[in-house]
Amino acid sequence: MLERNATQHQGQPVITAGLALPQAKAVLILLHGRGAGAYDILPLAEALEASQFACLAPQAAGYTWYPYSFLAPIEQNEPWLSSALQWVSDLVEQVEAAGIPAERIILGGFSQGACLASEFVARNARRYGGLLTFSGGLIGPPGMPRHYPGSLQGTPVFLGCSDIDPHIPLSRVEESAETLAQLGGAVTKKIYPGMGHQIIDDEILEAKKILQSLVAE
Repeated sequence: MLERNATQHQGQPVITAGLALPQAKAVLILLHGRGAGAYDILPLAEALEASQFACLAPQAAGYTWYPYSFLAPIEQNEPWLSSALQWVSDLVEQVEAAGIPAERIILGGFSQGACLASEFVARNARRYGGLLTFSGGLIGPPGMPRHYPGSLQGTPVFLGCSDIDPHIPLSRVEESAETLAQLGGAVTKKIYPGMGHQIIDDEILEAKKILQSLVAE
C-alpha cells in the first residue's frame, strides 16, 4: 500500500446512481470509508432519497484514501492525502464542466470519507450545496493551525458523531464545527451519546434537509 505513487487515486472508477448529469438539478458526491469502496457508500444516496440528484461515488485505490490516522502529521499521510484531495477536486471540476455549479454540489462521506470531504471543503472554501460529515472531522494532528483561505458563504454543513467514537475524538468534531463556522458555514452539529461508529436515522433526517433544500428551489 505504501509504495503507490502520488497519482494513485486518479483513474480509479466512479460509481454512479440517480440521474445522469444533464438531467440533474444537483449532484451528491459521496466518499467511502477506509477498507470500504464506492459500492459500499452509494446506498447512502438511497437512504437520503436523492433520486433527483446525480450521485457520484469515487473509488480510492486500495480501499483507503490515506494510510494512517487522520490525526497523524499531515506529511505522514502524503502523497496519498494530496492525491485524494486532487481526485475530489477533479470530480468537482467535471461536474462544473457539465453545467452544474458548486452551489448545487453536496459533498459527504462516512469516517475516512467524511474526513476527506471536510478537509476538501475547508481547503477549497466557497459556496457549496452542502457538506455532510458522518463520523469524521478535519484532517491533521492536534493543535495544527487552521488557517484556511476563502469563505463557505453560508454553505449548509452537518456534522454527526458519537461522543465515544473509537476513531473520531469528540474534541476534533468540536474543532471542525467551529472551524467550518468561522469559514462561513451554516453548521449543524449533533453529538449522539453512546452511538457506535455508524450512521443512524436521525443523521439521515438532518442530511435530508440539506438535500431537499436544493431540489425545492
